[in-house]
Amino acid sequence: MRLRALLDTDALGLKLLGGEGELDRAVRGVMTTDLRDPSRYLSGGELVLTGLAWRRDAADSESFVRILVQAGVAALAAGEAELGDVPEDLVVACARHRLPLFAVHESVAFATITEHVVRQVSGERAGDLAAVVDRHRRMMTSGPAGGGPEVVLDLLGSDLDLRAWVLSPTGRLIAGSKAAGPALPAEACARLAAEHLSATRTGRRDPHRVILGSTTYSLFPIRSAGRSGQSARDVRETVLSDWLLAVEADAGDWAEERLDLLHGVTQLIAVERDRRDAARTVRRRLAQEVLELVQTGAAPAEIAARLRVAAPVLLPGLGSAPHWQVVVARVDWDGAETETGPVAQALLEEILVDPSWPGREHSDRIAVAHTGDEAMALVPLPAVSAEHDGAETGVLADALLESVRSPLTAGLDDDGRLTLGVSAAVHSAEGLRGALEEARHARRVAAARPGRVCAAGHQELASHVLLLPFVPDDVRRAFTARLLDPLRDYDRRHRAELIPTLEAFLDCDGSWTRCATRLHLHVNTLRYRVGRIEQLTGRDLSRLEDKLDFFLALRMS
Repeated sequence: MRLRALLDTDALGLKLLGGEGELDRAVRGVMTTDLRDPSRYLSGGELVLTGLAWRRDAADSESFVRILVQAGVAALAAGEAELGDVPEDLVVACARHRLPLFAVHESVAFATITEHVVRQVSGERAGDLAAVVDRHRRMMTSGPAGGGPEVVLDLLGSDLDLRAWVLSPTGRLIAGSKAAGPALPAEACARLAAEHLSATRTGRRDPHRVILGSTTYSLFPIRSAGRSGQSARDVRETVLSDWLLAVEADAGDWAEERLDLLHGVTQLIAVERDRRDAARTVRRRLAQEVLELVQTGAAPAEIAARLRVAAPVLLPGLGSAPHWQVVVARVDWDGAETETGPVAQALLEEILVDPSWPGREHSDRIAVAHTGDEAMALVPLPAVSAEHDGAETGVLADALLESVRSPLTAGLDDDGRLTLGVSAAVHSAEGLRGALEEARHARRVAAARPGRVCAAGHQELASHVLLLPFVPDDVRRAFTARLLDPLRDYDRRHRAELIPTLEAFLDCDGSWTRCATRLHLHVNTLRYRVGRIEQLTGRDLSRLEDKLDFFLALRMS
C-alpha cells in the first residue's frame, strides 16, 4: 500500500508534517518502537510508530531519523499523547533526510494503525495470489478478505462436497467448514497432526493418507510463501510451525486437476497464516524490548513503562496485568548448524494459545521473543477473582504439554528435543529478571529428563534444598571454602561486608536498585562490591549457574 492511502484514511487520525513529495512510497509493514536505536528490528519499508520516549533533548532527533533512513523505512509517525505537538527538531530532521513525517492524534491508538496496515498489506498479497491462480478465482478472492480460512473451507463443502479442517502442528483446531458439522474431537486432531508431522519428517510425498477408525483423511501441508520446496534441513526448521489441511476423503485416486485445486486452497490459507503472523509482529517486538531491558539490568521504572505499553496490546479491554510469568523454550536438533530460536518461538506461540480466551483470535495475547537457540514468552495474567485467591494460577508446566506431547514427539522424530521452563508469577517489573532466570533454570531441569518433550515449573526448583542435608561433610566444606573463603578473608582484612552484600544481592534476584536500597548503599558502591566478589572468586554474578553455586554455598555454610 502507499503512504498516500494512509493519509486519505480519516479514521487513522494522521496529519502530514513533512514529505509531501514522498507519499507514493510503498508500505510493506509497521513497527512500534521507543528504542533509541531500533535498527536491528527493521528490514525496510516499514511505517514506524513512536511515542517519542527515546527523545531526551533536541539532538536526539537527528540520530534517530538517520538510523531510520539508513534502515530504509517508508515513513515515521509520532504520537501526540506524550508531548503534545511533535517537536520542531524532529520535523526539521525528517525534512533534512526526506523522511515523511506524520503526527498521530492522541485519540488514535497505535494498535488501530497497525491493524489497518496489516489488513491492507495482507489483502494486497491475497489479491496477487488470486491473479496467479486465476482458474480458481472465486475461491481465491473469497479468502482472507472474506473472513479467513472458514470461507475457503465452506466453498470446498458447497462446491466439492468435501469436509475439511485446518489444524496446527500441535493438533489445535484452527478452522472448519460449516459443512464439516461438529468439530473434530481433540483426540482425532492430535492423531492427524502426529501422522502429518511423522510423514513430513520421513519425506513422504503429500497428500498424506491417514485412516482413523473407518474414516479416511488426506492431509495437505500449508506452507508459507517461498517454502514450496524444502531440503532435509529446511524440514526441521518448519515442520513444527506449518499448518495442515485435513480433508475427509481419499485423495489417492483424485485427478491431477482436483489435487491442483486443493494445493491452491492451501496457498490461500497460507496467506491468512502470514496475515496472522504479521499481526504478531508488534507483540513479538514488545516482548523483545521488555526482555532485553530485563537482561541488561535496566531500571525497574524503565521496564515498568514498557510493560504499561505492552499490557493493553496483550490484554485488550482488560487494562493492565497485575501479574506476569515467563516461559522459556528451546528446540535442539542433532547436528543443527543454524539457530533454532525462531523454531522455538513459533512453537511456543502455538503451545501458549489458550482457546478459553474470548474472541476469535486466541493468539493475540502471546508475546514471544527469541535469541540464539532460546525463545522467551512474556505471559500477562489478568486479575484473579477472589474465589481463586491462594490457588495456583497462570501457566502450569505439567499442563502445558499434556495435549501436544504426542504430535510434537512425532515431529521431533529421533533427532530433536523440546524443553520448556515456567517461572512463578511475579507482581512487578522488579521481579521479571528473577522470573526469567527461574524459567531458564527450570528448562535446564527439564533438559536433564528423558524424553523428546519435557517441561519443568518453578515449583521443582526448591527441591534442591531438600537434598542439602545428604551432601557429605567433606564435599560441603570443600565446596563452600572454594567459593566463600576468599570473601571471608577479604572481609576480615578490609571490613568490606562482601558476604552480606552477596546474600542481599541474591535475595533481591540480582536487582541493583532493590539491593542498593536494602543495604542503604549507592548503586555504584554496590556494583563495586559485586565486582570485587567476582574478581576474588572468578565467578560471574550475571550467570545463573554462578548465582546458583553461591546460593548453595551460603545455604550449606
